[in-house]
Amino acid sequence: MPSPSIPHRGTNPIQLMRLPRLPPVSRSRAMLRLTAAASEGRFELQSCRACGRFQYPPREACAHCISTRLAWTDCDGTGELISETVLHHSNEPYVRERLPVRIGLVRLDIGIDVVSYIHPACASAPVQVSLRAHLGQMGQTAMVAYPPGDHIDMSSSPLLSDMTSNPRGRNILVTDGTTATGQAMVQALVDAGASLVWIGVGEPSENEHGAIASLPNVTTVPLDLTDPSSVSALGHLIGDKVDILINTAEVPRTKRISLHGIEAAGAEMDVTYLGFLRLIEAFGGAMKSHAVDGNVRTAAWVNILSIYAVSALPSQATFSASKAAAFAVSQALRADMQQAGVRVINVFPGPIDDEWNRLVPPPKLAPSALATAVVNGLKQGVEDIYPGDVAQDLRTRWHENAKVLERELADQ
Repeated sequence: MPSPSIPHRGTNPIQLMRLPRLPPVSRSRAMLRLTAAASEGRFELQSCRACGRFQYPPREACAHCISTRLAWTDCDGTGELISETVLHHSNEPYVRERLPVRIGLVRLDIGIDVVSYIHPACASAPVQVSLRAHLGQMGQTAMVAYPPGDHIDMSSSPLLSDMTSNPRGRNILVTDGTTATGQAMVQALVDAGASLVWIGVGEPSENEHGAIASLPNVTTVPLDLTDPSSVSALGHLIGDKVDILINTAEVPRTKRISLHGIEAAGAEMDVTYLGFLRLIEAFGGAMKSHAVDGNVRTAAWVNILSIYAVSALPSQATFSASKAAAFAVSQALRADMQQAGVRVINVFPGPIDDEWNRLVPPPKLAPSALATAVVNGLKQGVEDIYPGDVAQDLRTRWHENAKVLERELADQ
């Protein structure tokens, strides 16, 4: 029998790639709702509509009265760390590499006890804490107790920092640096301490990106998402060096489906959808290999989508359709990338205050606010970001009743 370290005829080289050491992913169906809230940076727990009690872990029925009338409720996480210990040994390879780990029992003010990781800044038990739910590298939920307050610092321990994709010290590609959004993104990444930022430009002779290109640790690279050879060439050049990829490219057009819909759709789909697929083909495998090699545990792929990807705006029908197509692909990409510990983050802004939306009435989201939301999302380790008032409002209305929202948008 040939040595397992030596490829033999019929062996797929990809199968020989060393797998990352990731946390276990087994979770109940009920637990997925808690995970869904954590993916947006929220903390939800089950409450019983019959007896009024909260419960954890999530179950299909109330553990106190057996009622199935369960609701998910936002919680502030306030409570008391009543006991703690330090874990010096674990049978899980992922945890073993990050020992010692401080864990404890938190008694929430709502009357339930939760075992959680403890942030290093927390004083010894007993002490007041704030409990939050985060996503681990495989998208599973992890509870972390912090000192009371809104400030969250996840960079002070290896275990917690692995739950984020902090831009500090990372090599980052922004696919389109010629737009207001792209330039604001580059500035925010530089301010966040990125080690190197590549900005894609379709035409190297363009001047509008000059000020951004002159920032420290920033360099322009030729990238045209409508040209397969351009995307492939850049992938071969820097694909195995990119820690975080932020896809800002889009070609928005304000068109109803009955007015030149095919012409607009062709331009938008070529960049937003097909361009996205070209990026995956050129960078997906390289980023997975780069993350698996153990040097970068916090790799991420960020897609700037639109809130109209989840519910179309008829006055921007083809734009909405292109973003919806990209959203579908990004969900498949997330399922694929998480096997290597690469986080896929989707951003759903409302109208952005740029040249494409100059005739759109306020409120509009400033490009700098969008960029700040992305950087904060990377630091907090979330998967879905809804920046701005419009996005937050439409997200809430979509969850309440998608059909009603469809009718409301049809009248705009």
